[in-house]
Amino acid sequence: MMLELVVSLCLVGAPGECREEVVGSYETEAACQAAGRAQIGPEVQAWTCGPGRFWISEVAPGVFVHKGYHAEPGPENGADTANIGYIIGDAAVAVIDAGGSDAVARALLADIRARTDLPVRYLVLTHMHPDHVLGAGVFIGEGAEVIGHPGLSAALASRYDHYHTAYAREMGAGWSAAAQAPIITPAPETIDLGGRVIELRTHGTGHTGNDLSVFDRATGTWFLGDLVFLGHMPAIGGALLGWQEVLHAAQTVPAARVVPGHGPVVAEWPEAAEPTLAYLESLTTRVRAAIAAGTPLIDMVTAAEQVEMPEWLLSDTFHPRNVTSAFRELEWE
Repeated sequence: MMLELVVSLCLVGAPGECREEVVGSYETEAACQAAGRAQIGPEVQAWTCGPGRFWISEVAPGVFVHKGYHAEPGPENGADTANIGYIIGDAAVAVIDAGGSDAVARALLADIRARTDLPVRYLVLTHMHPDHVLGAGVFIGEGAEVIGHPGLSAALASRYDHYHTAYAREMGAGWSAAAQAPIITPAPETIDLGGRVIELRTHGTGHTGNDLSVFDRATGTWFLGDLVFLGHMPAIGGALLGWQEVLHAAQTVPAARVVPGHGPVVAEWPEAAEPTLAYLESLTTRVRAAIAAGTPLIDMVTAAEQVEMPEWLLSDTFHPRNVTSAFRELEWE
């Protein structure tokens, strides 16, 4: 049976204008995935081999990424709105982020099981947000140890009930996730998957106060979570200035490729940091100027609601929120 290579093609500069296209047929999964990697470029957001539209791309040998929808979580997407993935070693599998529901997590687990019988020994959570953590119960049921930033446990303890209640209300019937927050093991510096070592790197307050990234030494692939957004408007949940510091520091660290928390399944580094940095730096400049001019916060938010940013999806939702966060941080500099 031949496997079709299906790619997601999006217009450059218009990240919401995408279509699916079959670009070839291959006898093996390996050949199909290799052809998918060869297609990657500004227009290709993701690829998958064979039937089904749960997008799985092997971005490097043994490193698989699922592309979430560029949308706010809702019934139409089943809370499948974040990029998540996994890495296969010789002895075990590590999953990076769990998605926003049991259904998303089960779909990722089904893809893992189609490729290997090795145990899913680790679930690494890159930060606290619900679209990355609410599917954790599925992997805990597989015996996975949940690993995160040292600050993640406290962050989830104060927010998880709210996340669960809000998602249950917004998703409606059919949505499910574990009712209790996972128990978090503070991240060690490395994890050995058997002949394959991954590094767990904690970061200062940036997108959140508990950002963690995952670096695969074998391929130079760096899962940066929501420290990097491409196409999807960045969302400030930690510190505006701190996030810029984190990204500038990260840009000095070499990597063959990065996996953003939202955007295409893989991107070049350090170039992938530039859109997020440019937005955060511009926001800093504009809010500082407005504060210096004595502009009230309500006027800033009202003006932000009227700004069109076609290069960023969901800007109408997140830009006004970011202006509010920026004002609160910069008001008393």
